[in-house]
Amino acid sequence: MKFKGSQDYVATPDLMLAVNAAITLKRPLLVKGEPGTGKTLLAEEVAKSLGLPLLQWHVKSTTKAQQGLYEYDAVSRLRDSQLGDDKVRDISNYIVQGTLWQAFASDTPVALLIDEIDKADIEFPNDLLRELDRMEFYVYETREWVRAQHRPLVFITSNNEKELPDAFLRRCFFHYIKFPEADTMQAIVDVHFPGLKKELLAAALKTFYDVRKLPGLKKKPSTSELIDWLKLLLAEDIPAEALQTQDDKVAIPPLVGALLKNEQDLTLFEKLVYMQSRNR
Repeated sequence: MKFKGSQDYVATPDLMLAVNAAITLKRPLLVKGEPGTGKTLLAEEVAKSLGLPLLQWHVKSTTKAQQGLYEYDAVSRLRDSQLGDDKVRDISNYIVQGTLWQAFASDTPVALLIDEIDKADIEFPNDLLRELDRMEFYVYETREWVRAQHRPLVFITSNNEKELPDAFLRRCFFHYIKFPEADTMQAIVDVHFPGLKKELLAAALKTFYDVRKLPGLKKKPSTSELIDWLKLLLAEDIPAEALQTQDDKVAIPPLVGALLKNEQDLTLFEKLVYMQSRNR
């Protein structure tokens, strides 16, 4: 089972190597990188390419590791007992399987995405160490062990919002998705807009990277924002000339709100463009 890329996802050789290394080692693949660099999409495309069902666990700040295993619905059991329902005699009727349990119980191999693990409490990764390492856990309410029939292919994404524990990192294969170079970015754009005019693509990429290079930006535009911006440029039929200045200097591009997402960055950008225009 090897990942060789897909038509809908431009994977660099080092990224494909990382995916296949995780498959060989049977370890979770921990993927970090700027938001919008395709970390979540990677899991979806690898699963599709390898013909595996994908189970997704999107982590929030309130998410607890136990929720990925199972939850005991005590409220429903109390309500049913008050109504005299016979099913209250079997506690297993009130055990709600989490995403990890579903992955372990699957009759066929699956891919499992634990998305944005760094959003949760710092203890969240530590609480999953045994389950991800041994592929088993104990259900105290029913006194049973749940063991994986097939080891799932696990993807874990992080936006680097907080450091992950060393013990957790030791159990993963790590890969950092670098921000795409211009040629890789062009290949990514070609996937989304195969008929895009070369003049518009060249002008848009130059403007995009010029914006990213500006010092002091709080949130640099990402790949997903470039795709959204190009979609708007095409929808509004904006020509390549509108993205360029005669002296090839940085200018405020049309629909800049698709690239810059907060007022501090937009104000800073406008000041830099104004200062540059005065020095011409």
